[in-house]
Amino acid sequence: MYPTLRLLQACRITLFTRANCSLCTNAKDTLFKIQETRPFMYKEVAVMEDGQKHWKDLYEFDTPVIHVSGKDAGEEQSELASKARKLMHRFTEEEVKAKMDEVEGESSI
Repeated sequence: MYPTLRLLQACRITLFTRANCSLCTNAKDTLFKIQETRPFMYKEVAVMEDGQKHWKDLYEFDTPVIHVSGKDAGEEQSELASKARKLMHRFTEEEVKAKMDEVEGESSI
């Protein structure tokens, strides 16, 4: 069995979340539905936890937020957040897949 091109170009999605956030729960559900048919690397950051001050300052009142990047992109950096491919608050499977397509399209160039 050979890996597909899509798997080789997998995205990384970072979900910025917080406790007791129903929109965050919906966002997670959306991402897990997508992951069933379209693999991606997943990371979750709880912005209110100790050691996350830089993310708290950015996203405390905006969760959920996702950053979509190439699988080989470096670690998320708060000072580069303005340049990130992101979706905030409420987003659909189609919107997430469109961001993934953008990132994968850039990776294949």
